[in-house]
Amino acid sequence: MPLRAIMLMVLGMAFLALSDMFIKLAAARIPVGQVMVMLSLGGTTVFYIVARIQRVPIFTKTALQKLVMMRNGMEMMGGLGMVLGIALVPLSLVAVIMQATPLLVTLGAALLLHEPVGWRRWAAIFVGLLGMLLVVRPGFEGFAPATLFVVMGVVGLAMRDLVTRMAPVHIPSIALSTWGFGATIPVGALLLLIQGDVPVIDVMALAQVGGAVLVTTSGYYAVTAAMRLAPASTVAPFRYSRLVFTMSVGILIFGDMPDTLTLIGAAIIITSGLYSFLRERRLARDALIEARITSQMP
Repeated sequence: MPLRAIMLMVLGMAFLALSDMFIKLAAARIPVGQVMVMLSLGGTTVFYIVARIQRVPIFTKTALQKLVMMRNGMEMMGGLGMVLGIALVPLSLVAVIMQATPLLVTLGAALLLHEPVGWRRWAAIFVGLLGMLLVVRPGFEGFAPATLFVVMGVVGLAMRDLVTRMAPVHIPSIALSTWGFGATIPVGALLLLIQGDVPVIDVMALAQVGGAVLVTTSGYYAVTAAMRLAPASTVAPFRYSRLVFTMSVGILIFGDMPDTLTLIGAAIIITSGLYSFLRERRLARDALIEARITSQMP
C-alpha cells in the first residue's frame, strides 16, 4: 500500500508540472480569472463523469459535512494562490517555494492533528521555512510581491492534504475531488469580476486549458488517492519530485533560470524536509520494534 501511494504521488507531481505549463501558457493569452473558471469547470466535469461511471453519488448530504467543507475552503485558497502565482511568477521559483509543502504538512500535523514532533523535526521545519524566506526574500532587493500568491497556494494545499487525511474513509476520493474542484469555480468567477476583465475567445488558449484540465484532474486524483492510501508523513516527501519536473519545464519552455539564492533556498528546504521525513520514519520503526518486544514479554 505505501509503495502504491508513493508511485501515485510521483505520477501526480509529473502531471501537475505539466498543468503548471499549460496554465502559464494560457494565462499569457487570456485573463487569469477566465483560466481558473475554465480549468475549474473542466475539472469538475471530468470528475463528475468519472463519478457517474463509478456510480459514486455526488449530490448528497455528505458534501455538506464539516470536514468536506473545510477541505473545499482550503482548495479554494490553494487554487487561487497557485493559479495567480503560476501566471505571474517564473515556474522555477514556483517549483522551489512549493517544496515547503511537506514541511507545512508536518507542521500542521503537529499543531492540528497532535502528532508527536520532537525538537529535531521542529528545528528542521524552522530551517526549511528560513529557506523558503530566502527564496521569497520579503523586504529585500529582488522581492517579487507575486510570490506571496504562491506561498498562499502552498499553505492552502498543505491544509487541504491534512483535512483529506482526516476525512471519513467511507467518502470516495472521486467525490472529494469533484467537490473540491467545483468549489473553485466561483473563486475564478469572482477573480474575473474583480479584475474587470472581459472573457476572450482564443482557440490556442482553449486547447492549452483543455490540456491543463486533462493533466490537472489526473494529477489531482492521484495525489488525493495517495494521501488516503498512506500516512501524510510517508507520501508527502515525494512531492519533491515536482521540483525536478516543474523546474525542467520552466527552463526548457520558458527559459526560467533560477539564481544562486533560489538554488540555495531549494537545497535548504529539501534537506530540511528529507531530514524530517527520515527522522519520522526512524521513530516509527523504533516504536514498532519496542511494541513487538513488549508484546513478547511474559
